[in-house]
Amino acid sequence: MSRIIKGFSKLTREEKIKKLQETYELPDDFPDRLARYRHSGQQDLFDDFSENTLSNYFLPFGVAPNFLIDDKMYVVPMVVEESSVVAAASRAASFWAANGGFKTKIIDSLKKGHIWFKWNGPKISFDTFPKTLENKLTEAVSSITANMEKRGGGIRGMKILPLEEMQTIFQLEVYFETVDSMGANFINSCLEGMKAPLQEFFRTQEDFKQYGDIEIVMAILSNYTTECIVTAQVECPVSALKPFAPELSPEFFAHRFKTAMDIAWMDTSRAVTHNKGIFNGTDAVIIATGNDFRAAEAAGHAWAAKDGQYRSLSKCEISEKGIFKMELTIPLALGTVGGLTRLHPLAGLAIEMLGNPSATELMSIAASAGLANNFSAVASLVTTGIQKGHMKLHLINLLNSQGASAIEKEAAANYFKTRNVSARAVEEFLENFRKQRNEQ
Repeated sequence: MSRIIKGFSKLTREEKIKKLQETYELPDDFPDRLARYRHSGQQDLFDDFSENTLSNYFLPFGVAPNFLIDDKMYVVPMVVEESSVVAAASRAASFWAANGGFKTKIIDSLKKGHIWFKWNGPKISFDTFPKTLENKLTEAVSSITANMEKRGGGIRGMKILPLEEMQTIFQLEVYFETVDSMGANFINSCLEGMKAPLQEFFRTQEDFKQYGDIEIVMAILSNYTTECIVTAQVECPVSALKPFAPELSPEFFAHRFKTAMDIAWMDTSRAVTHNKGIFNGTDAVIIATGNDFRAAEAAGHAWAAKDGQYRSLSKCEISEKGIFKMELTIPLALGTVGGLTRLHPLAGLAIEMLGNPSATELMSIAASAGLANNFSAVASLVTTGIQKGHMKLHLINLLNSQGASAIEKEAAANYFKTRNVSARAVEEFLENFRKQRNEQ
């Protein structure tokens, strides 16, 4: 049986490393490799972001310029490890900047949380939400909401809903406006503060107390932010699409593009990969600005399945007048203050690069980045294929994995200009190149 390490969190970093080496089969240079990526000046800050921190994990911090969003030009910071994502976003951004840019609409910016509880009363009791209960719960957390209200936020409503699939289970759903804050801690604090007065209301209300006390199961925010929605769209004459289909007519390209989009709407297997391409762009912006990409993805995927079938988050139309239009609608609960958005040095820089946007403005930027990547990906799929461009950009990674020198990288770049890139092809090229140099 493997040894269990007890009290690990209480050890110093050096003690943690030593204990890990004693317990697991780790490489001899484990401490040295961790030390290479420690920050010389701000490591204490990074250590506090999470638990049991041994080092830092670097990801590329790139930029995609020329994003024209709602008539304002941005250089968009993107943190992503996948080849071609930033290049694809940049190409699409430049194209659409010359064709009117991205237009966005914030449908709403509310977030929500729930108190789940058990109760033996009838489900019809809350067809009309008791105003006295809303006032009681709002007053109970007034000390928590005071500062948020000064910034224009606060509680925006509440209701009680039965969980139809589970007898005796109800949810108190509370809606919040958190302005420029992500608001997770604020929402959870409010919900915790409402638990006791919610129980007291059921215990003392004349119409309810006959059914007994309620049992609080849990109180937590919901990442399914169906009231925090943004739409981004682009449009241009079909004839303007020629740069993306040099060997096809613009009309043929546009209709093939729409067919691919329709497939993603109808077929779940394609929709999942289609939406992953959207999140290539949105996630890169969300991570760069210190927001929670996991919450955004969870909400987005749930939204994609809201009608009972998982579908694409974006759609395409071609009008009778020959206007190509593409639109993305997605839930994005983001913030520009609080959390790591300012605390992480590069997240703070990313926010500054974007002109210190509001939370809703950041929603528009992230959605536009997702739409840009989506457009580029589908355009590649229906013309040259996704692998041609992706593998060209992946070439440097393959060369690095083979320990290629600067001379070998330059030679490989020239060699693969007219050839397909693959791991085996790169390996064979290096073998032949090195053999020829040794024979000289």
